[in-house]
Amino acid sequence: MAGTAAVSGRRPQRVSMQEHMAIDVNPGPIRPIRLISDYFPHFYPFAEPALRTPDPHPAVAPAVRSAPPLQPNPEPEGDSDDSTALGTLEFTLLFDADNSALHCTAHRAKGLRPPASGSVDTYVKANLLPGASKASQLRTRTARGTRGPVWEETLTYHGFTRQDAERKTLRLCVCEDPRLRRRRRGPPLGELRVPLRRLVPNRARSFNVCLEKRRLTKRPKSLDTSRGMSLYEEVAEAAAAGEERGRILLSLCYSSQRGGLLVGVLRCAHLAPMDANGYSDPFVRLFLHPNSGKKSKYKTCVRKKTLNPEFNEEFLYEGPRQELAQKTLLVSVWDYDLGTADDFIGGVQLSGQASGECQRHWRECLGRSDRRLELWHPLDGAPLQPSD
Repeated sequence: MAGTAAVSGRRPQRVSMQEHMAIDVNPGPIRPIRLISDYFPHFYPFAEPALRTPDPHPAVAPAVRSAPPLQPNPEPEGDSDDSTALGTLEFTLLFDADNSALHCTAHRAKGLRPPASGSVDTYVKANLLPGASKASQLRTRTARGTRGPVWEETLTYHGFTRQDAERKTLRLCVCEDPRLRRRRRGPPLGELRVPLRRLVPNRARSFNVCLEKRRLTKRPKSLDTSRGMSLYEEVAEAAAAGEERGRILLSLCYSSQRGGLLVGVLRCAHLAPMDANGYSDPFVRLFLHPNSGKKSKYKTCVRKKTLNPEFNEEFLYEGPRQELAQKTLLVSVWDYDLGTADDFIGGVQLSGQASGECQRHWRECLGRSDRRLELWHPLDGAPLQPSD
């Protein structure tokens, strides 16, 4: 029995494969692999792989450390949502309340993303929203051959009132100007929108804003798209139907020297487009009611293909102030069409029985002599019907 016990004591102890690998391969504490690419690199056909050899004498760590969290791979530059990827635009806004004008000065752009065509000819396009697109569309000159264009150009919106500042938004787009006119214009490189209610009257404010991607907007079904009535802003159909037809700047003065009322038709702004090309050929008709004879009706010249025409024409209605104060002046804006009937754009009625600014303008000018007063009047889309 004793011999048998001695033989069994000399037998070798069996060791499992897991224990064997742990002892022979990893004699020290287990260290995590920081970069798997050190052992399994990616081989690219256009680049020679740079295989890094791990340190043969790693420092022994006192404890087992966990692997660092994986960092998400950054998105490609073309698909980045970073607002600065499209560049920035520097501009200045000034609301001139005394002259009813909005001045937008485009200074420069920085960090513009080059377009797919490789062209770097850019300009700034401005629109007032909501409203007809071409009625309030202004643009700067084209800066060619640079990714940091400098314009230093001022765009002016005439007839801009305090009511417009409360409800309108200025949309600025940096667009590419194709050198070949036959090539279709692409989407803007970037755009931004500024609510104009933030402006303080008669105080300039400078901006340096990052450009954003173009917003896709809806077009109300009630608009007459065949006549170019398209909106950039997403608005309700009721609001679009009640959109203004434009406005007109009139000057009134009773001249004691000439013995009559001088009516000046200065300009119109933001007229509704009536032609298929998105513009109109506007002219203005004047009619003093009740009155007989050809001297009661006047007409300005036609301004071709514009929604912001300048007329600067003056007409005289003879008569004493007391008699003229009892009459009504009908001012209507029309779109000239060759061979067909002219299209009515809008009108305004000035008289002592009118309301609001129309009545105040009429009474103040006929209340005293030799005093000129200029005032903007919104156009009404309903046909004018003078009352006796």
